[in-house]
Amino acid sequence: MAKLTKTEVLKLAKQYKLRSIRLQFTDIMGIIKNVAIPVEDLERALDGKVMFDGSSIEGFVRIEESDMYLMPDPDTFVVFPWSPPEGGEARLICDVYNPDGTPFEGCPRSTLKRIIAEAADMGYVMNAGPEAEFFLFLKDEKGNPTTQTHDQGGYFDMPPIDMGEEARREMVDALEKMNFKVESSHHEVAPGQHEIDFMYADALKTADNIATFRIVVKSIALKHNLHATFMPKPIFGINGSGMHTNMSLFKDGKNIFFDPKAPDQLSQECLYYIGGTLKHVRGFTLITNPLVNSYKRLVPGYEAPVNIAWSMRNRSPLVRIPAVRGEATRVELRSPDPSCNPYLALGVMLKAGLDGIKNKIKPGAPVNKNVYEMTDEERAKEGILALPGTLKEAIDCFRQDKLMQEALGKHITNQLIDAKLTERYLYHACVHEWEKERYLAVF
Repeated sequence: MAKLTKTEVLKLAKQYKLRSIRLQFTDIMGIIKNVAIPVEDLERALDGKVMFDGSSIEGFVRIEESDMYLMPDPDTFVVFPWSPPEGGEARLICDVYNPDGTPFEGCPRSTLKRIIAEAADMGYVMNAGPEAEFFLFLKDEKGNPTTQTHDQGGYFDMPPIDMGEEARREMVDALEKMNFKVESSHHEVAPGQHEIDFMYADALKTADNIATFRIVVKSIALKHNLHATFMPKPIFGINGSGMHTNMSLFKDGKNIFFDPKAPDQLSQECLYYIGGTLKHVRGFTLITNPLVNSYKRLVPGYEAPVNIAWSMRNRSPLVRIPAVRGEATRVELRSPDPSCNPYLALGVMLKAGLDGIKNKIKPGAPVNKNVYEMTDEERAKEGILALPGTLKEAIDCFRQDKLMQEALGKHITNQLIDAKLTERYLYHACVHEWEKERYLAVF
């Protein structure tokens, strides 16, 4: 499909009789920010002349170097489907630039583009397809979110047990109007938990789609007086929300992970890509699972992968190779959660896989046993390590992985470590409800 140009965007803005444009960008933590401009300023924005104060954005720049510029990607132009027929709004996703016209090293989208360019130099295009889960919760009388689910549905349940179907259908409708190709939607395992899967795309498009997806889900949930959350583990005792990510590499239009003559029809490049993923996954878990709460999901007993192994026959290891072959051959990484910054997460996953191919890192034999049911001794005998179990351990693993720091660059690496050390300190310094319930009446 041909990419939109500046001229076409200006034409579409007139055609839809838009009132304003939201220029969106992402901070280091993956939070969407935006600057709204009147449609009359759209041409100036498309020329990269809209400035903002970068010192106000966490992890961007210091106060004395605060001027930053937004460079919209015309191909990300889309009209919000909830806009009125006239006087509506559209959005453009932007890269962040320095005043001298160079890409800002703290821009997550530019970081991903840099790693994509590295893959292109090797002849590869990464395609990725996420499976993002989320919860729908009721709100209290003041409009604040609760952790009370609005149904007791389970996996693939239907109405009236699944009470989120109407909201979910509206989310799918909105996504399709924003040019998503939605493949499926359903109730997930936990009460109030849902999943919407959309078709794979190249890495940059997928990251943009994930960022947009989160906005759409939250916006439509509000219309139904519900709160949507991508928090990995909002309720103790039930499954958390993951974002399994399917990855493949294409070269000259062909999926290079597929080799009809190889054992299991997996190419050597595919095996090396798995090897790089397994080698660096402890180092990049801080990026794919960035919150204190992320490690409440990565515990045994709730289907989330905690053991570093790969398989073609079961879903318990960290990396799974779905049974389908041909152009759909892919590697599924099951550890990421939907709170991650999609640009940085896809960037480190791609960087790790490329390192596997460059250095011919073998993944070892697939583990076709149920890893969940193996004893510690059995896992040790198989050489199966575990993912970091806490945010602190993830920080330490990231600090030890120079390639993952290289992937993010010095600025993002330093800002991320500082922010996550602060988050860990605040969490440990806080007095939690569990402590009050456990100790207040006893001591």
